[in-house]
Amino acid sequence: MIDAAEMLAVDGHRATPEGTRDQLVEGELIRMFLHRTSIMRTSPAGFLFFHGIPAEKPCGRVFIAPCDVYLSNHDVVQPDVVFVAEANFGSLKEAGVHGAPDLVVEVLSAATAQLDKKAKRRVYARAGVKELWLVDPLLSQIPRYDFARDTAKHVQLIEENETVETPLLPGLRFAAVEIFKR
Repeated sequence: MIDAAEMLAVDGHRATPEGTRDQLVEGELIRMFLHRTSIMRTSPAGFLFFHGIPAEKPCGRVFIAPCDVYLSNHDVVQPDVVFVAEANFGSLKEAGVHGAPDLVVEVLSAATAQLDKKAKRRVYARAGVKELWLVDPLLSQIPRYDFARDTAKHVQLIEENETVETPLLPGLRFAAVEIFKR
């Protein structure tokens, strides 16, 4: 049952202007003014969006921020990249994704790194997201979390000179260095 405080929090988030990056994380409305970067083909998130799912093996849909992901009554987030497998298309609604996406990608920045690494990682694990990538442009690394295996620690640390792959997207394979090119 939704209590009054939770309903006010969700309603507060819904009242934000469309296209903003405001998020509701563990019941707290987070204003994302400092993380309003445009996601283009040259950004890490843009690279994943434009090159992420091989066309010859369509297996889901990719969305880039701003795209609301409703994980609970007090968790509405806007990851940089979201992948929803074809089997979970029932979670796709006009207002966004209602339920846990299969893969979430967060591109870390000075303004959002702690939120992404801590509170949002906990929320993603609790909500049933299968995999989380935290793309760190500063360190040229991608900690890859597989929440079915471990909710607290990444299961793989992909370095700049390594290949990015995931069992969630058969056929996806690219050099990590491509993400970090400026």
